[in-house]
Amino acid sequence: MEIAIIGGGAAGCFAAANLSSFIHGHTITVYEAGKRALAKVAITGGGRCNLTNSFLNISSLESAYPRGARLMKRLFYDFNHNDAYNWFEAAGVPLLTQSDQCVFPVSQDAMEIVGTLLKIMHTNGVVLKTSHRLTRISKANKEDHGYSLQFSNGYNTSADIVLVATGGSPRIEGLSMLSPLGLSLVSPVPSLFSLCLAPHSLKDMAGTVVEDAVVGLCSTKIKASGPLLITHWGLSGPAILKLSSYSARLLNDLGYNAKISINWFGHSNEKEVSGMLYEMAIRNPQKQLQNIYPECFNSKLWRFLLEQCKMRPEMRWGEMGSKGFSRMAAIMTNDIYNVNAKNKSKEEFVTCGGVSLDNISAKTMECRNHRGLFFAGEVLDIDAITGGFNLQAAWTTGYVAAKAIADYALM
Repeated sequence: MEIAIIGGGAAGCFAAANLSSFIHGHTITVYEAGKRALAKVAITGGGRCNLTNSFLNISSLESAYPRGARLMKRLFYDFNHNDAYNWFEAAGVPLLTQSDQCVFPVSQDAMEIVGTLLKIMHTNGVVLKTSHRLTRISKANKEDHGYSLQFSNGYNTSADIVLVATGGSPRIEGLSMLSPLGLSLVSPVPSLFSLCLAPHSLKDMAGTVVEDAVVGLCSTKIKASGPLLITHWGLSGPAILKLSSYSARLLNDLGYNAKISINWFGHSNEKEVSGMLYEMAIRNPQKQLQNIYPECFNSKLWRFLLEQCKMRPEMRWGEMGSKGFSRMAAIMTNDIYNVNAKNKSKEEFVTCGGVSLDNISAKTMECRNHRGLFFAGEVLDIDAITGGFNLQAAWTTGYVAAKAIADYALM
């Protein structure tokens, strides 16, 4: 039996590694559009590969997977983050869990993950063909058995079973190879990106990090928390990347022109911050505002925030009145900025959208209307926040698809 896996990324190669362990005597071929497999895995996490997460800081799967949480919950019964952790360690890759609950190889080298998957595939006889970009997939014959595959390099072949794991496409045209199948598609839009701000002196603080901030999209209930990085173009860091994920479609609809709010004190509300500032004044009545500030800020950012509040830096804390405390607390917990674009950079790895989950069986990852056709990874309308969750979706969907394909091939 001929089994074709379209896409040599995380989901495709993980599926191939597992499938080749589950069954023998069948030809498994991975077709990768690029010059080498797992290229994206090799550079993820700054080349260290944040391959999963402990999920200890995740209150619900919806908070990790803005799209696809319901499916991921079902699939986690078969293969979850603990299974992924154990799988890679059993394959000879020691892992460590950081304080932020992100999981990395002990070596801090993404190439260890790449090498492990490719070695298993090679050992198990998986054929890897690079520079093979799929341009069309269609039913092989009227009896509904098998699929015809056409590639941009002129190579044509067929397969009895096909797993599509081509990754995310930034444009709907990138899914045109699926057109003959009549699938329901969700128009892709970018996710996980930093935000560009309209001209503002905040950008003079480039390089400054606030470890615990809350950012929100104004006029919505969408919020995200975590470290916030000020850049020369605007804002980045985990808090912003999460916000971009939660609001990916809305920001796209707005043309990336929106207002965002920043609570520089994290989850502390206006009343709590006012009380904190009042206590600071009681302890330091003769000190200038610019010289005494919360530990979460540096002096440069604190002076900037004082300017935002229209407070004189040389004023003494003892001169502050109740209105001053209230004004500072109100602004610092709801500081508004104008977004005028998303930043186009290498960190924009993820798209939301793709093949609609309505097409897919939640138990097997098989297409409901096309027997023997399976899907895995980011080609589906599944995406996650930063922190190893997207790779976990690749491992999970790839594993479940591989197990189902093995069962199908042995029927």
